[in-house]
Amino acid sequence: MSARAARPDTRSMRITRAGWAVMTVLATLIAVVSAKYFSFDPAGFFEQQRATYLRHEVPLYIHIFGAITALAVGPWQFSARLRERRPRLHRRIGVVYLLGCLVGGVGALLLAPVAYGGAVARLGFVGLAVAWLVTGNAGLRAILDGRVADHRSWMIRSFALTFAAVTLRLMLVAATAAHLDFRTSYTAIAWLCWVPNLLLACWFTRPRRAVAEVVTGQ
Repeated sequence: MSARAARPDTRSMRITRAGWAVMTVLATLIAVVSAKYFSFDPAGFFEQQRATYLRHEVPLYIHIFGAITALAVGPWQFSARLRERRPRLHRRIGVVYLLGCLVGGVGALLLAPVAYGGAVARLGFVGLAVAWLVTGNAGLRAILDGRVADHRSWMIRSFALTFAAVTLRLMLVAATAAHLDFRTSYTAIAWLCWVPNLLLACWFTRPRRAVAEVVTGQ
């Protein structure tokens, strides 16, 4: 019984590790690709929004810098080995990550009202920016209060929103490959790039004991 019971846990751990590896690679790749914007070449902006970005360069580069930072260091805060063997480094990574979220979130909040796609898209990006700032703040408050489990849950939710930078680009590539109308798809992606991420993170961080009690009747 014990050997059989251990198998799902081992399988689950392998799936989790594989997922973490894929997430890390994608986040790092997008962070590296996004660094091209610091060439300050307007040709790097997508055509429909180029003029707007040129009028709002300060919040744009604030957002890009914060988002790149959060994407690059974010996955490493979930490394159990790093957390256990190098707790001080884990804390420093967490500080850098949260600062990236703060800077990136403020920049996003300033840019959202002029986002491409009209009112629906703008509302989606406002929601993302607010949720990003709120989850990061909740994660910080939890660890300062000594609520480690809550801290981990909030940081997972926070990074799910940070990862919207990845899902947005993947969805745009898919929409372009499918020859969908750019404005329509961009408006939908303004919501789809982060809402499913957050819902998945909330499901992943749900209270496991409560679920077990419902299933077993204990």
